[in-house]
Amino acid sequence: MTKVSDEIKEQLSLEQVVEHIRWSDGLVPAIVQDTDTREVLMMAYMNRESLKLSLESGETWFWSRSRQELWHKGATSGNVQSITSLKYDCDGDTLLVEVKPNGPACHTGAVTCFHNEIIGLPEKSDKASDEACAAAASVSSSSESRFEVLAELESVIAERERERPEGAYTTYLFDKGVDKILKKIGEEASETIIAAKNKDNDELRLEVSDLMYHLLVLLQERKLPLDDIMSELSRRHERPRRD
Repeated sequence: MTKVSDEIKEQLSLEQVVEHIRWSDGLVPAIVQDTDTREVLMMAYMNRESLKLSLESGETWFWSRSRQELWHKGATSGNVQSITSLKYDCDGDTLLVEVKPNGPACHTGAVTCFHNEIIGLPEKSDKASDEACAAAASVSSSSESRFEVLAELESVIAERERERPEGAYTTYLFDKGVDKILKKIGEEASETIIAAKNKDNDELRLEVSDLMYHLLVLLQERKLPLDDIMSELSRRHERPRRD
């Protein structure tokens, strides 16, 4: 178990933190954020004991309100979170824990627990967004660049497989192997079907995007280039020439 750095120990001792925290029924919310990507990964609760364990071990420990017990994040999955910084807010009623995650934060396999987007919010209208929309429309109108994002995504996925950056969801998939990738494809395909049956195009757009991403991961795992798929589709839809 990695020990928390001496620098963090000097900045935040347990006694100093406890003195400034406004505990509610012995608990305080702890927001966990990726120190590199700045993405919020999850929110859980800490009590004095889990905070003490977190500071001593350098990895996140929480208090489960449902099970009424301490839990070490990643103890069973291996997706531990190494703490790089621990802060409390101006009111002392919330902790911010910056971490280097060793895998997805969410039990679903998603990088972050906050992956359910609420749609229907009012759109902003300003010059910057108008220009961005115009640029996007210009790109989409070009038949040569319509699917450029697929080539870019294929390249990023190949890079993830080579470099295996710690904490990346794509790294997690490659580490788990083809069976995990296939399982995710099955899940995303089922969710795509449900979205289509519900006639929910917003949800369908999200689910198809997830499905296509996981298919690209599978192609990379099998070393089958996307160009081969495009060539096959082109071959199938060639029209006979008429003299």
